[in-house]
Amino acid sequence: MCGIVGYVGQGEAAPILLEGLRRLEYRGYDSAGIAVHDGRELGVVRAVGKLSNLAQALDARPLLGTTGIGHTRWATHGRPSEPNAHPHRAGDVVLVHNGIIENHVELRRELIASGVTFSSDTDTEIVAHLVSRALDEAGSLFAAVRRALQRLRGAYALAVMSRRSPERLVVAKSASPLVLGVGQGEMLCGSDIPALLQQTRRMLFLEDGEIAELTAESYRIETLEGEPVQRAPRQIDWNPVQAEKGGYKHFMLKEVFEQPRAVEDTLRGRVRLGEGRLVSEELGLPPEVARRIKRVYLMACGTSYHACLNGRYWIEALARVPAQTELASEVRYREPVFSEDDLVVAVSQSGETADTLAALRTAKEAGAYVLSIANVVDSAIPRLSDGALYTHAGPEIGVASTKCFTTQLVALSMLAIELGLQRGALAEERAKALLQALVEVPEQMRRALERASDVQAVARRFVHAEHVLFLGRGRGFPIALEGALKLKEISYAHAEGYAAGEMKHGPIALIDEHMPVVVVMPRDEQYEKTASNVQEIKARQGQVIGVVTEGDRDALELVDHALFIPEAAPEVLPLITVVPLQLLAYYIADLKGTDVDQPRNLAKTVTVE
Repeated sequence: MCGIVGYVGQGEAAPILLEGLRRLEYRGYDSAGIAVHDGRELGVVRAVGKLSNLAQALDARPLLGTTGIGHTRWATHGRPSEPNAHPHRAGDVVLVHNGIIENHVELRRELIASGVTFSSDTDTEIVAHLVSRALDEAGSLFAAVRRALQRLRGAYALAVMSRRSPERLVVAKSASPLVLGVGQGEMLCGSDIPALLQQTRRMLFLEDGEIAELTAESYRIETLEGEPVQRAPRQIDWNPVQAEKGGYKHFMLKEVFEQPRAVEDTLRGRVRLGEGRLVSEELGLPPEVARRIKRVYLMACGTSYHACLNGRYWIEALARVPAQTELASEVRYREPVFSEDDLVVAVSQSGETADTLAALRTAKEAGAYVLSIANVVDSAIPRLSDGALYTHAGPEIGVASTKCFTTQLVALSMLAIELGLQRGALAEERAKALLQALVEVPEQMRRALERASDVQAVARRFVHAEHVLFLGRGRGFPIALEGALKLKEISYAHAEGYAAGEMKHGPIALIDEHMPVVVVMPRDEQYEKTASNVQEIKARQGQVIGVVTEGDRDALELVDHALFIPEAAPEVLPLITVVPLQLLAYYIADLKGTDVDQPRNLAKTVTVE
């Protein structure tokens, strides 16, 4: 998830672009850059790191002109570096891009074979070369962009300039957001509303499959098929703080609702449903390694550890190889035994978690193959690993992880399927069905999120609860742990997660009429046994909040309060059952008035032991 901004008008473009990027820096901060047309030539300035580095570079080398584009990057293809920073240039064309081009591998191969030399590792530079090649034949930048887009598969929001057309921008969108701003004698574009608020509040939103041409005085929109689109701007009344949060009260809530998009982006380019297979080169695990391993270790801390617990279920079930989950903070102190036949998977949102980094080093020293799953490209843990599988959640501002957790689940499920296929333990038809189930998850998440008001009503009922028990079986057990962690992190209520089968081995002593018990009980293979646990809770006057499948009348007779999820394949249920638990924690914390985004005593990235 990157941030783009564009401007064409009478004002100096550079300061307008820089201010727009500042308001989008929450979308990415690996690198940044702007390009400005001075009427004769295109100038480009880029810098690695925070936006302040770009500002310093512009002080040293000012760009003058009234047409320009800018970008703040969250790396997906290629590490954070000046060559990988946007804007990217090819001939007379310069452009910025938010999204992921799925067929970048074959397009790059084709362009190299035709004589193109690339200066970056990004998928974006491919688009620049495609537009540049089309420009001579197409006759206009608008037509050239349209022709190039016909070659692309994936997600994109693009803003494109040409040295030959100093007075216009061409923008396009598919599965990535793009907003147009209509000012007095100026037009703007941006990835989100905040980028444009300093210039105008009259905005309109491009739809997927649309392309637009912007000049200082006008705009025109067409579909990629050439059909004209008529759309009037509307007035935006958000203040700048609201705008950065997308209108949500807190970043955490915004990030909960971003999960369907984050899951789509993490799958994008890695799953080819038409062929029913994964794109192995995107997963960081060579086939020869997958075939030789005899054991898998999954190592992480906190929320990432809960993702690993689910990963263990998937790997053992689908790849039929022994797997164990380790708290990274314990590994370095217990003299673990690793070998060259081990696959060690280190999972970290930031890629900088100190305990996970130390555990990784221990595994590498013993000769194990280390694969990292992280959300930040070129962070410490991926750099030290033999391979990396990046999630594409985009920046997560709230300290309590939500979308990074669900994208970690996606990454681990893809890894389990790949292992199963490479080792001959998973039939291709079943793999195809599992991949189809993963692709359906974003829409199922959206359906779960549509019931947010129901979760909020339950939160009001239990806002003053001081102790809450969370139970789940099988793949629901790690979700129970994660639900408890979320509640304690942001509401400061005491919450504990247990395997439901362990309830009679201790936790049942806590249950009385004052104890709310959250039970993860979708219609899966563990359902009947979990329902028996609920009966035991009810016999002791416990109040049961059930995460249940829509239409499950039997569950409604058992639980006191229902948090509904849509029906889904059993293997992908953890991605969906966690959504109402995230919302429950959020709404309880919000009603209590705690600092949801920055809860006390916690930090987003734990870089000390």
